[in-house]
Amino acid sequence: MDLASETAAAVFDDAAAAIRGGLTDADTAAAALVAAMTEAERLWLLDGDEPFWRGIVRMARAYNTEPIVAGAVPRLGVPGLRFSDGPRGVVMGHSTAFPAVIARAASWDIDLEERVGRAIGAEARAQGANLFGGVCVNLARHPGWGRMQESYGDDPLLIGSMGAALTRGARTHVMACVKHFALNSMEDARFVVDVRVDEGALHEVYLPHFKAVIEAGADAVGTSYNRINGIPAGDHGELLTNVLRGEWGFGGIVLTDFMWGLRDPIGSLVAGQDVEMPFRQQRARALPRALRDGRLDPSYVERSARRVVRIQLQHAASVGPAPDAAVVASPAHRALAREAAAQCTVLLRNERLAGGASLLPLETGCGEVAVIGELAAATNAGDAGSSSVSPPATSSILDGLREALCPERVLHHDGTDERAAAALAATFGTAVVVVGHRPDDEGEGIILSDPETLALAGPPLSRPRLARMAGRLLGAVWPRIYSGGGDRRKLEMRPEDEALVRAIRAVNERTVVVVIGGSTILMGPWRHEVGAILLAWYPGMEGGRGIADVLLGEREPGGRLPFAIPADAAHLPHFDPDAREIVYDRWVGQRKLDHDGHRAAYPLGFGLGYTTFAITDLALRRDADGVRAIARVQNTGARAGGTVVQLYASDPAEPAHRRVRPLVAFARVVAEPQEIKEVAMPLDLLPLSRRDPGTGTWSLVDANWLVRAGQHADDSAGPTRPLPRG
Repeated sequence: MDLASETAAAVFDDAAAAIRGGLTDADTAAAALVAAMTEAERLWLLDGDEPFWRGIVRMARAYNTEPIVAGAVPRLGVPGLRFSDGPRGVVMGHSTAFPAVIARAASWDIDLEERVGRAIGAEARAQGANLFGGVCVNLARHPGWGRMQESYGDDPLLIGSMGAALTRGARTHVMACVKHFALNSMEDARFVVDVRVDEGALHEVYLPHFKAVIEAGADAVGTSYNRINGIPAGDHGELLTNVLRGEWGFGGIVLTDFMWGLRDPIGSLVAGQDVEMPFRQQRARALPRALRDGRLDPSYVERSARRVVRIQLQHAASVGPAPDAAVVASPAHRALAREAAAQCTVLLRNERLAGGASLLPLETGCGEVAVIGELAAATNAGDAGSSSVSPPATSSILDGLREALCPERVLHHDGTDERAAAALAATFGTAVVVVGHRPDDEGEGIILSDPETLALAGPPLSRPRLARMAGRLLGAVWPRIYSGGGDRRKLEMRPEDEALVRAIRAVNERTVVVVIGGSTILMGPWRHEVGAILLAWYPGMEGGRGIADVLLGEREPGGRLPFAIPADAAHLPHFDPDAREIVYDRWVGQRKLDHDGHRAAYPLGFGLGYTTFAITDLALRRDADGVRAIARVQNTGARAGGTVVQLYASDPAEPAHRRVRPLVAFARVVAEPQEIKEVAMPLDLLPLSRRDPGTGTWSLVDANWLVRAGQHADDSAGPTRPLPRG
């Protein structure tokens, strides 16, 4: 390619066209483009385009209102990485707000998540982005983590499967970035905590889902703030080069988390960190001088520059024209958000009343409905941090019920006067009580008072004394300015919510409790007393209509828990939101409950429907591609519906009361009344394998593995078969 003969601003487009036409490859084209750049332009590729302090002011006013650009080189037509958050939908503009990621995890529906990814990708591209930064697959080690709502729970197989689906969907329109690599699962101490983890737990529990998303085609990996065994994640050469690129063969780019995501601007580049996001900060100050005085080999600049250009060329060569702006919050995407809200809703309890019928679904002729609680009239969108979406309209649960039943049949009380609310509920046929969490209870922790971290902003804060003073000032002032988000210190509902539920149940046996939140919420004794419990999560812009669809039986409550809810918070791993150092081991979620001999209040994968299913047969077959399962499933009820077939493996040599049962396969099944279906699933044997730290190779643990089919982790009714030996 003769660059000198090209019109300068068209060089990038011409290179992408040549790749598309098979005339060259992305590596060759990227090398030619980088060779045509000046040293300053090559360095420009390695961080964000906006100056730090100007960017800070803009971000303080409003986050990500337009694409955040890094590495644009207008002289050669290089568009740059044009970043858009976030996990619930595009943060820019007035986009579709889908249910929170943890809610979508509860669908266990790969196809649904891929469709959500396509919709988010289309809306991002229509608004000028080419990189979607919302594939969050951090394992939720403890439900106190404030951003658990942004990820898919605590099982590596489920997390990886759902994250891969979102990635495949989004990549039809934009590049996809998976984050936060790695071991990011606390908020309040995320800038300072050092996570100590052994090789086995790291690779076998906390990394498999990242690998699954990379295998699905992720273009970028975003690193986390925390240290890992003493080394900042953004500077971690073992993970960023040896594991990510060496073992896994990743060919994309690595990005820092925003503003404070690396600690060593020179060392991080050598370690494999390609781009400091989102502004010109540490690298803009350090790298030019390091090149001049010989502390930085230019080959490292060249290496990352080529990666950044190559990934943009590959994307530009593979996608079609940008969707029209009309796709943003379009009727089709809003319909998808409504479908998702219903499919994500988990029915935890549904008691039979006098006459034999279950409380849910409500009959359309059920009389008047009292809707109780402040959250019933709220949008329930979730975290107000970097994942916040501003849809053009929202539907609350009160809106949804009034729309479905007509306004005069649905009366609302905000529940702040408990006696008045109970008096109202006593006169109605059914009471729907909506309680749970708000953005100020959990979410991204916008907390920064650590002097060492503040010093990364550069002058004048690079002076230790000024950084300490700024830290003390922020520590005193910031909680008064911004009190929301962060980690949860308690896992129970607010005491006033529990009191409200008990008061309403005391006067109305037809009480339905709808719980809003982004992770585990421990429920008191009232959970055994009310007629029905729906876990609705943060259900998105169409959540009110979607939940009304479930309450009234227009749709099934499709959700199944993406984590186990323990009977006691003491059964969870140790969690210290203020920790400077913490140890992560392999025992999390359902596996920890099994290992410790504790039975869950609600196990992994649990959820009721409006019909019943039975798994009547299971066959396991080994071939050249591994082991495949074929399960026979029957809808034994009187209405159409769905379930999730889940396969768990166990070693019968372990004591029965402490037998760990990793999830190895799952599939969603939908069937008509009495219909029998066969469903085929490949088994993922990685949860039954161990990695050799010396060679990086994996081998199946030698055991007489048994595989059981069920509809949740504690379901013993399904068939069990021995795993075929290979």
